[in-house]
Amino acid sequence: MLVEAVVDVRNDPEGVEAAAVRAEQEGYSGVGIPETQHDVFVALGLAARATERITLQSAIAVAFARTPMTLAMAANDITLISKGRFELGIGSQVKPHIERRFGMPWSRPAARMEEFVGAMRAIWDAFASGERLDVRGEFYSHTLLTEIFSPGPNPYGNPPVLLAAVGTRMIEVAGRVTDGIMCHPLTSKRYMSDVILPTLRDARGGDLDGFTVSMPAFVVLGADEQARARALAGTRRQIAFYASTPAYRPVLEAHGWEDLHVRLNGLSRRQAWDEMAGLIDDEIVDTFAVGGTPEQAAAGLRERFGGLATRLSLNTPYEADPELVLATAKALRENG
Repeated sequence: MLVEAVVDVRNDPEGVEAAAVRAEQEGYSGVGIPETQHDVFVALGLAARATERITLQSAIAVAFARTPMTLAMAANDITLISKGRFELGIGSQVKPHIERRFGMPWSRPAARMEEFVGAMRAIWDAFASGERLDVRGEFYSHTLLTEIFSPGPNPYGNPPVLLAAVGTRMIEVAGRVTDGIMCHPLTSKRYMSDVILPTLRDARGGDLDGFTVSMPAFVVLGADEQARARALAGTRRQIAFYASTPAYRPVLEAHGWEDLHVRLNGLSRRQAWDEMAGLIDDEIVDTFAVGGTPEQAAAGLRERFGGLATRLSLNTPYEADPELVLATAKALRENG
């Protein structure tokens, strides 16, 4: 099981660059770079120039904010700059953001995503072969690529494509047309073993060999009782926020917690964040997070996701002690 670093979503592009350099020095196998306040490909370009060995991943690039052509070109460029160390992690985001923040169309997200990935791969094929581009789908059409606008063959090939997915329809798409799945932090062992992996196997004809299953797990770490209390509070709030979102309701349903989602969703509309966190009891925290010393947390992660996920990263939705995070990652690597 590989252990990857996660860049703080609040980092600006230069901060991401520094974090990627640090992750490489600390021995992580890869680093995931999110897209929140800045364009992910700007940060990836800086990180690619500043590092030599570590795998760089967009975690995630918002697919529906772009077209297959714009995403294909950006991914091709980062693959060139990184000399083949790039992995394209993509996700759909949710309807309000796509329509109201990005001003782009939203409909039938699973079907749209499957066509999007197919169109992007067809564009890469046209780059490589020089043959006529002819994509005519329900959602996307790309039929023009003259020589001056084609970057030509990429000497490093095309990047692996990983898809963020929670619901079964998007999980099926990940299995059919991508190279891996990026699970959500609100993923339990039960949801992974009973829903995600069986759905992937069905979509891939039973074979998951070479398919990436990436899991960003909640970890509660603190050097003393006060720090652990802050870490636990931050984790409760983040779990409550995710559990209030309709897109993640299937995970709660797998545990019989449908009513919790309804209550949290109603409270979120009033922005009652403290009250929401109060609904996340110890059983819920223990379902989605591990904690303790770095060695205990690493052992908990191995017990929970060993044999299920192929990669792990540590999700700490609070001001975590970087030394404790690194010690946990090292314990995972040494005993994984």
